[in-house]
Amino acid sequence: MTDFDVYQSPFTFRYASPEMRALWSETEKRKTWRRIWLALAEAQQTFGLVRPEQAQDLRAHLDEIDLPRALAIEAEIHHDLMAEVRTYAEQAPIGGGILHLGATSMDIEDNADALRLRAALRLTLARLKKLLNEFAEKIERYAATPLIAFTHLQPAEPSTLGYRLALYAQDLLEETRSLENFLPHLRGKGFKGAVGSAASYVELLGEENAAALESALSQALDLPFFPIASQTAPRKQEYDLLAALAGLSIPLYKFAFDLRLLQSPPIGELAEPFGEKQVGSSAMPFKRNPIRAEKINSLARALAGLPRVAWDNAAHSLLERTLDDSANRRSLLPEAFLTLDEILLTVSGILRGLRVDETALARNLETYGPFAATERVLMAAVKAGASRQEMHEILRLQALTAWEVLRAGKPNPLTENVRRDPQILRYLTAEQTHALMDYRQHLGSAPARARALAAELRRFAV
Repeated sequence: MTDFDVYQSPFTFRYASPEMRALWSETEKRKTWRRIWLALAEAQQTFGLVRPEQAQDLRAHLDEIDLPRALAIEAEIHHDLMAEVRTYAEQAPIGGGILHLGATSMDIEDNADALRLRAALRLTLARLKKLLNEFAEKIERYAATPLIAFTHLQPAEPSTLGYRLALYAQDLLEETRSLENFLPHLRGKGFKGAVGSAASYVELLGEENAAALESALSQALDLPFFPIASQTAPRKQEYDLLAALAGLSIPLYKFAFDLRLLQSPPIGELAEPFGEKQVGSSAMPFKRNPIRAEKINSLARALAGLPRVAWDNAAHSLLERTLDDSANRRSLLPEAFLTLDEILLTVSGILRGLRVDETALARNLETYGPFAATERVLMAAVKAGASRQEMHEILRLQALTAWEVLRAGKPNPLTENVRRDPQILRYLTAEQTHALMDYRQHLGSAPARARALAAELRRFAV
């Protein structure tokens, strides 16, 4: 049970899934350490360094994590990994004496971190594929639903809701592909001893057998190793991974930021789910704040700052090793994945319950769509013989007049005014102009391209 009498990280109980929390738990870390110690002992058994009964004893006590005992030992010796070695050795009196033979701490810790990073990456990719399918469903559903698009936060031309959603999904797909490509290249330190020279293993087995031992351990752990390492695995791998996670959050941040804008009542086209008993404000009972979208932006902002810490860890690792990365990595690596996990869960929940106000979409399009339709009139008039520059000025002045009417709270008169403009009627009939001012026909290929992307999302996310 969580002890709320002491500080708890929000990731302990508030953010991220139980699966991701369990993966980065202290218990799971120590179980992973023990699996690596057992794999080392069993590999050394094949070279005659460990007796079968010793390896069997270690296997028998593999999952007997005793954190109180380990922490008590650590309080005396100030070394968490050696405290776990001693705890394990006490539990396994036959095999405990050969634990950690030839190894340095980072032979265990860095390989364990690589295994957990890989497991976290796999969990993230599975969640991403589900999210891409959810985007595909919404894109397909609203591929042809017209809306007024905005540039510079000003009404621009018509587009569709499905096409707007495809903008986020396309970036998310590309980032997911990059992350998936990263997975098979994620590597552990291997077993190279105190400064990476593998001298301790060569001393035990000879150079040829030391290499064979490391190869056997790579197969046993199903983990490729860096061919060159110092006391630690190259820290640049962690920077690359965290940079990829931060990059993945960019389209999700934009989706949430745009949603906050569109949920504002003056636009009112989209809204995140709002529970029947949900409270929007302690002071203002009427409030329906976009708290999910705001949480995404808040967490993604924090995630975006983590690669800088990983960069420093990689760049400042002097000579064969310094310990100035150790403390921050205890939270840096878990919280990168826990943060992204909560973001993905929240985006998924928003998409499933997304509220689309088609009345607001139609109202905003009716208000601002006629301005966009003037481009169609401009092109048709030029094709009919008008000067492009003269026609542009005529339409600009008509638009300015219409804006003043809108500011007075009246309906947009632009369609009717353009239809009656004598200078435009020199090149186009009133009927032609009226048809050209039908802004709902000015969607281009947006619906088709939105559907094509949705199909691509579904193919990838199978």
